[in-house]
Amino acid sequence: MKAPAASAGTIHPPARIPLLLRVALSLVEKRLGKKLLATRILTWYPKLFIGSGVMEALVAHDEPEVPRRLLNLIRVRTSFIVSCPFCIDMNGGEMLRRQELAGGINVQEVRALQGAVPLGDVPSFTERERVALEYVQCISATPLAFPSALMEKLTSLFSPRAIVIIAGTCAQVNFWARLIQAIGAPPAGFSSPWPVLDLEAFSTRR
Repeated sequence: MKAPAASAGTIHPPARIPLLLRVALSLVEKRLGKKLLATRILTWYPKLFIGSGVMEALVAHDEPEVPRRLLNLIRVRTSFIVSCPFCIDMNGGEMLRRQELAGGINVQEVRALQGAVPLGDVPSFTERERVALEYVQCISATPLAFPSALMEKLTSLFSPRAIVIIAGTCAQVNFWARLIQAIGAPPAGFSSPWPVLDLEAFSTRR
């Protein structure tokens, strides 16, 4: 099966996507209200499409020890650290839509998650949130390094189960970010009303 001619730096989806994968795509895109080029491109290799879809279906959304807001902060912070406009668009757009609800985010917090201001300068972040976000920074770094002082704080504030959820959530965003940027998929438009996310500044295409 040959792909249509691709624009610079972008892989196009197959001209014909298998029926079962089309059904799965339709359900996901209907739920999100957007056509997702990234997932369509993955249908070139159905095992990856299915495997990554299963992983995404099992992500943590709201846990007693790791509430929705913290999970969302982890996703947005990771998206900025690894410079993935698609992930920033999806994860940041979701949090900004929820500004007045549990799990939302404000503009000052966005600037801190971008790395423009220190996390400690934002009073709305709790100690648990700041420590978790520092841990996320370590998980997303290359090479990996985990300072003893940070790990002591982390284990004093979170249970082993909560730490696994935090690490897994960050690792999942890292997976998607690196895969999506590697195949050249652009943002889907979830965050268009909020220029504060500054997607262009995090573009990986030079």
